[in-house]
Amino acid sequence: MAESFAESMVDPSTNGMRLDAFLATMPGLPSRSACARLVTQGLVTINGTLATSKSERVVLGDVVRAPIPAAQTTHAAIAPNYHIPLDIRFEDDYLIVLSKQAGLVCHPSPGHVEDTLANALVAHCGYERLGKLQGADRPGIVHRLDMDTSGLMLAAKDDATQGALQDLIRLRVLDRRYVTLVQGYVAPEEGTITTGIARSSRDRLRMVASDDPLAREAITTFRTLERFEAGPRDDGYSLLECHLYTGRTHQIRVHMRHTGHPVVGDALYGVASRRVRAKGRDLGLQRQFLHSWHVSFDHPVTGQRIVCADALPDDLTHVLRQLAPNSMGRTAAGEEICPRLCGEDS
Repeated sequence: MAESFAESMVDPSTNGMRLDAFLATMPGLPSRSACARLVTQGLVTINGTLATSKSERVVLGDVVRAPIPAAQTTHAAIAPNYHIPLDIRFEDDYLIVLSKQAGLVCHPSPGHVEDTLANALVAHCGYERLGKLQGADRPGIVHRLDMDTSGLMLAAKDDATQGALQDLIRLRVLDRRYVTLVQGYVAPEEGTITTGIARSSRDRLRMVASDDPLAREAITTFRTLERFEAGPRDDGYSLLECHLYTGRTHQIRVHMRHTGHPVVGDALYGVASRRVRAKGRDLGLQRQFLHSWHVSFDHPVTGQRIVCADALPDDLTHVLRQLAPNSMGRTAAGEEICPRLCGEDS
C-alpha cells in the first residue's frame, strides 16, 4: 500500500526519456523495473491521465505522478558499523556534511555489506533517524561519491530534508566543486563540457559520452589551476577545479576521458591514447586523483548558508609535491584555491 505520492515535471535534461527511466529518477521511487510494474498496475499518471505504457516518452512540461511504495523496514534495516570513522564538518538535527575517505563505498553492494558509509551513518544516527528516499539500503545518502573518490558529501536525517537537498541538486543551486589532476596540458583557463552520458554497450561497468537521444545530459565546467611540464615519460599534467551542474555516474571521469585528458590514477577511464602509456604516468597513485573539496548551499530547513571546504588528503598532496619542480605556474584561480587545497594558508 502506498503512503504518499511523488510528482515531478519533465525538464530539458529528461525530455524524451522513457517513462520507466524517468520514474526511476524521481525521489522516493524504486528501481526502473519496479517503476515499470507501477505503470502496468495502473498507478502512474501523466498530466492527470493514466499512463498505459512503460516505454512511452515523456515530453518537456509533462507532470508525472506515481505512488511511493511503503518502506519495508522489517527486512531493509542495515547493520551499524561503529568501527568506520566519520569526519563530520557540519551537523545539526536535519543533515550532515562529512568528508568521505578514499576506499569507502557509500552504500551496501555485492562485496560490501557492512563496511560502507551507510553502515557508519546508521551507527552514528540510528537507522530510523536517517532519510530513506534513496532506498531502504541507502539510509541518509543524498548523493554518492565513487569508492576511490574522497571528500565532501551530504547525508540527511529525514525524508523531507533528503528530498529538499536532492531538489537543490536537481535545480543546480547546491554548489559542488571537485579538484582533479589530469593527463596532459589543458590550454584553456576555463571551459564547459556538455555531453550526454550513457552506459557503455561494451562494458556495463563503464559510462561513455554519447549523443544517443536517450543519454542523460551532463554539464561540467572547469577552471585550470596549475600546469606541469611534460617529462620524458609523460605528456605533462594539469590541475583543474570542476564544478558539477549535473550528477551523472562517473561524470568528471567520463568528461575528462572524453576531452583526451583522463584523470591521473583512474584505472577505469585512465588511458585515452597510447602516447601516455609510459610507466609512472599515474605518479604512484593507487586511485583516481579526484577530491570533492567544496560544497555550499542554503540549508533547506533553517535557511543558514552552509559553506564547507576540505583540503586534499595526504596521498594527493604528495603527488603535487612530486610535481612541484615541473610547475609552469598557477593561474589566477590557482593562486586563490591551491593554498587552501594544500594547507598553505594555515
